[in-house]
Amino acid sequence: MSPEHPAGSTGPGPAGPEHVDVLLVGAGLSGIGVAARLRRKHPDRSLLLLEARASSGGTWDLFRYPGIRSDSDVQTYGYDFKPWRGRKALAPAGDILDYIRETAREYDIERRIRYNHKVIRADWSPADARWTVTARLGDSGDTVTYTANWFFCASGYYNYDGGYSPQFPGGDRFHGLIVHPQQWPEDLDYAGKRVVVIGSGATAVTLIPAMADATAHVTMLQRSPSYVIPLPAEDALAGVFRRVLGDERGYRLTRKKNIAQNVWIYKLCQRFPRQARAVIRRLNKRLLPPGFDVDTHFNPRYDPWDQRLCVVPGGDLFKTIRNGKASVVTETIDTFTETGIALASGRHLDADIIITATGLDLLALGGIELRVDGEPVDITKRLAFKGTMLSDIPNFSFAVGYTNAPWTLKVDLVADYLCRLFTEMDRRGAAVAVAENHRPDMQTRPLLDFAAGYVQRSLDLWPQAGTEDPWNLQMDYYKDVVVLRDTPVDDGTLTFSRAEPTSAKSGGDLVSPD
Repeated sequence: MSPEHPAGSTGPGPAGPEHVDVLLVGAGLSGIGVAARLRRKHPDRSLLLLEARASSGGTWDLFRYPGIRSDSDVQTYGYDFKPWRGRKALAPAGDILDYIRETAREYDIERRIRYNHKVIRADWSPADARWTVTARLGDSGDTVTYTANWFFCASGYYNYDGGYSPQFPGGDRFHGLIVHPQQWPEDLDYAGKRVVVIGSGATAVTLIPAMADATAHVTMLQRSPSYVIPLPAEDALAGVFRRVLGDERGYRLTRKKNIAQNVWIYKLCQRFPRQARAVIRRLNKRLLPPGFDVDTHFNPRYDPWDQRLCVVPGGDLFKTIRNGKASVVTETIDTFTETGIALASGRHLDADIIITATGLDLLALGGIELRVDGEPVDITKRLAFKGTMLSDIPNFSFAVGYTNAPWTLKVDLVADYLCRLFTEMDRRGAAVAVAENHRPDMQTRPLLDFAAGYVQRSLDLWPQAGTEDPWNLQMDYYKDVVVLRDTPVDDGTLTFSRAEPTSAKSGGDLVSPD
């Protein structure tokens, strides 16, 4: 059976496009998490996931570079309804992928996924009170349409087609290989090679320890340093909680502990940046070789948590440096040469392979074109309602995780809110819900208000946040619990209507709810 027509689905009916209650874009961590929540709370609603790639898992299936793992503890990166049973604090990509796909199997989501379906457009019809969603099928250029009562975008926040690759002078002169981690060649042989990794973020600090033992030497070349902190390879308390309380209760308690720990570390770093910088410096100095120039290579210009902290399990990056398998160079690039990289200082780094771990390109809402009643929607002029809906866009929501905490914490809250919203709509007999902005003169600010370069490069491509509730998005889990889980759905901002479809009748549910 082809991936375009997985088990449990049907082809278009004679009456028109296939119809579902909820159509989700993306079969990664977010999409499958939201779908599982819907299956738990609203099993009678039919749903479908359209996935642009040929397999599920999103980030954790796309990236294949050595050592890829989570950069958040897995007890809070996992779903709140499904215990994580692995022992490692930062899980390898393969374990996360297994966890996501196991969730899909447990909640009968796999047969509701259409692969090689890249959503390119979604049109809302007020007359029909439904979305018409257009997807491109693989590389064929052919398109197919579906209709849905509710449209949910769970496509993540970066461009899956390619990462951020600045144009380095002389790049075409280099005789070796230049590789971006997002397009890692399966057959890349780096054994015995001299490798330079350009970058100092999470990808770079993950790659270097994973590659170092096989290479002749690996050099981390950074224009400026990042904060790097060690984390125990295993969460000892999590193991104790599981043994004493069992998997379910032990997992819940570990999540509460780690959420509180993450939130307070962030707040303390923001409140006392000088002291936080000093603590991180002491940790780094203790783990690095004697005489290592900590202030040049691990002392960023910005304060802790103005950008994400890089976490290394068991201090593996520092061990690799201490053992002489890796080195750090903090300089600017003058040009690539035939045999490596010439630096502005005149120094030359010899290289057989150059890895450009230079970050991501963000892509708002998967690059999907939204239209309402035939008119294109400029999402940059819309406000995010509670961080999950857009102002004046009916029956639409999306998931974007935290920049300062594990992604899944926000996805869980957004999915829970969507289920509560559906329950409220059912109670009212409503077909349409829309967050109306009655304050067009309200001041706005960036939705992703974060100093990291990958965010700053794309600020003007995203919806905005307001400065007043419920439009004021804050990267604060505990505040979001109040806003998304504890506050009544009917808070005076949402407008509900009983509008019923009048045309474009369904050709039958695409996937039955059972």
